[in-house]
Amino acid sequence: MVKRVYKKLNNIHMVGIGGTGMNGIAEVLLNMDYNISGTDIEESEVTQRLARLGAKIS
Repeated sequence: MVKRVYKKLNNIHMVGIGGTGMNGIAEVLLNMDYNISGTDIEESEVTQRLARLGAKIS
């Protein structure tokens, strides 16, 4: 298990969460138990997978 670096930081919002770089970062942060939310221009398999992992996508 990966340790959280910023213990006081809980919620992170990512713009373009379905993009090539952002979705990988989002998945790592989800695995570190951060609360992740994000937006993207359109829904995709990537954003659906992140939502299944616990991200709030709008």
